[in-house]
Amino acid sequence: MKKGELLYSGKAKSVFLTDDPGQLILYFRNDTSAFDGEKVEQLNRKGMVNNKFNAFIMERLAAAGVATHFEALLSETESIVKRLDMIPVECVVRNIAAGSICKRLGVEEGIDLEVPTFEFFLKNDALHDPMINEYHIRSFGWAGADEVEIMKSRTFEVNEILKALFREAGILLVDFKLEFGRYGDAILLGDEFTPDGCRLWDAKTREKLDKDRFRRNLGRVVESYEAVALRLGLDVDLPVTSAAAQ
Repeated sequence: MKKGELLYSGKAKSVFLTDDPGQLILYFRNDTSAFDGEKVEQLNRKGMVNNKFNAFIMERLAAAGVATHFEALLSETESIVKRLDMIPVECVVRNIAAGSICKRLGVEEGIDLEVPTFEFFLKNDALHDPMINEYHIRSFGWAGADEVEIMKSRTFEVNEILKALFREAGILLVDFKLEFGRYGDAILLGDEFTPDGCRLWDAKTREKLDKDRFRRNLGRVVESYEAVALRLGLDVDLPVTSAAAQ
């Protein structure tokens, strides 16, 4: 596969065109940012760890029946994905109170929620990803009613699959965000699932094992990502051996 021009560069990933109009290359960089880019650092190995972590999760989800854009690992820091028409909405599920919901509602971090909460946010860095609802999404044409329902149901489905996966590894899936896109007539899970976009706590100690370590200056950010991967059975130091990399 031939790598083409840069299509888009985000906070931690770059997206490149390929010689196949239906496929893109995701390049996971070592860049790490928080607070809408106010805090930015380079963390060694992070791009490689997140690339392999994402591939592992996407393959697990696909095996459980969740359609995703992921195709294959291409290199240590790159993956091949289907080219989606992305819906500019983030779907967030929370199983335990943490992060922005605590500030918004004045609740204590760590409260186990009786039922998972679901929230939509507009993907717009300039506006700091404001919280929105289904009426906003439909009124402004970001997605149709059927697409909204698909995104909601798929997000809850992913929650159940991954809660069980992490639970077996002694980890609590606190919350996470997902993004979806159109692929023909289908809605597929896009973007990524890594510790950059979710909260993961040790089930016994509730030690943070995710990007909050960077936000709160706790240190050992990438080491924690690697520890989660190992608990899941993923050795990120193994070389990429997928057919796409041959």
